[in-house]
Amino acid sequence: HAITAANNLLAAQIDARMFHEATQSDAALWRRMVPKRGGKLYLSPIMIRRLKRLGIEKENAEELTAEEKSRFVRLDIDPATITWRRVIDTNDRFIRKIVVGCGPKEKEKIRYTGFDITVASEIMAILALATSLSDMRERFSRMVVALDKKGNAVTADDLGVTGALAVLMKEAIKPNLMQTLEQTPMIVHAGPFANIAHGNSSIVADQIGLKMVGPDGYVITEAGFGADIGMEKFMNIKCRYSGLRPNCVVLVATVRALKMHGGGPKVVAGLPLAKEYKEENLGLLDKGACNMQHMIRLARKFGVPVVVALNKFPTDTEAELKLLKKKAVEAGAENAVVADHWRDGGLGAKELGEAVVKAAEKEGKFQFLYELALPIKDKIETIVKEAYGGKGVSYSKLAEKQIKSYTKLGFDKLPICMAKTQYSLSSDPNLKGAPTGFTIPIKEIRASVGAGFLYPLIGEMSTMPGLGTRPAFYDIDIDTETGKVIGLS
Repeated sequence: HAITAANNLLAAQIDARMFHEATQSDAALWRRMVPKRGGKLYLSPIMIRRLKRLGIEKENAEELTAEEKSRFVRLDIDPATITWRRVIDTNDRFIRKIVVGCGPKEKEKIRYTGFDITVASEIMAILALATSLSDMRERFSRMVVALDKKGNAVTADDLGVTGALAVLMKEAIKPNLMQTLEQTPMIVHAGPFANIAHGNSSIVADQIGLKMVGPDGYVITEAGFGADIGMEKFMNIKCRYSGLRPNCVVLVATVRALKMHGGGPKVVAGLPLAKEYKEENLGLLDKGACNMQHMIRLARKFGVPVVVALNKFPTDTEAELKLLKKKAVEAGAENAVVADHWRDGGLGAKELGEAVVKAAEKEGKFQFLYELALPIKDKIETIVKEAYGGKGVSYSKLAEKQIKSYTKLGFDKLPICMAKTQYSLSSDPNLKGAPTGFTIPIKEIRASVGAGFLYPLIGEMSTMPGLGTRPAFYDIDIDTETGKVIGLS
């Protein structure tokens, strides 16, 4: 809720500021924005920062010239370049594209925009990548929401909203300490959209976890979605900003998922699984194991040892699990261990934990896939070739234009956060296994300057889910006698 409120406050200020600049003179804007306090014109600290960015080294409002006042009060936002959208934490396909400013009092200041799901907000990504309250506020100040009509970046700080965003988020930066069913401490914090953002838990949660366990303890932190998305972004983005380095990668795999990568029938949520997934089928599994092996080799490129956790389903056979163990070790994993913790609790993962401890003791040589100084295209192409196994990249005219603009603005030194499907190493969700020779199409590239990355959009990437034919709310209710919620578990 804090993220939604903060995101939408900034969105509201963008439209409000354009409206006021379009309907008022320089003098009227100055008079309203710089009120008198104690008989003197007052400039707040965030206003003084804007003056400095404009190259105006003055803190006394009385000393500004008419030309300096005009530059100060007018952001002159180009509406066609606005990238900041409103968010809501409800799946609603009908607000993906909307028109705002239709009311009579808005004087026909109409423009097209839309809603994203809250977890796709840059503010969520910042929450996960900030190392402290002050770092979070600083990142908020750098968020670029649009360009002005001269091509310069317009930030949250230019709009005067940075401090208010930090106040809305001051409690949200505090992680939630919870526990497992066996009373193991567990920190739950942040949920950046794993397609658009980096899909990892927060740096602050990792810092607290490490402090809790001490120098001889172990902290397991999540990197969501497939290793080609979550792990790659963990290594190349999160590790850069946290300064932390992993001692071991735990790669989770299942027999069922790898059968699908071997050409098994399509899995549809809500429909019964095909028999191929519930009966022994070593042929499908052998063919699909290449996907797991690709992910192991990718992790090894970062110089980190790998342990594969084989999450066991009741229908998995010993022959299938034995095959995956063999394939994992052949690809470079330290070990591959069957995990039964879903059934047996902690004891079901005891052997896995021991394998992770052993692997973490090995001396690693951590390295990034690319250097930040590389041009934008070189970084993108390194990820495509090294992380995905692709042949190359194609760019739309819009993406080419954005690369030139971001390079001019100095954003080209940021890491890359690829926005692509989690269902395939390629851009085609139907291309399973470990395909090669494919080209990744870049439709556009957006800048999350506050979070600290550029994110190329690969193909069609929705940032607002829609409700299905039978949403889960059909099964959700409340017992009015006891207050107990029904249908959430």
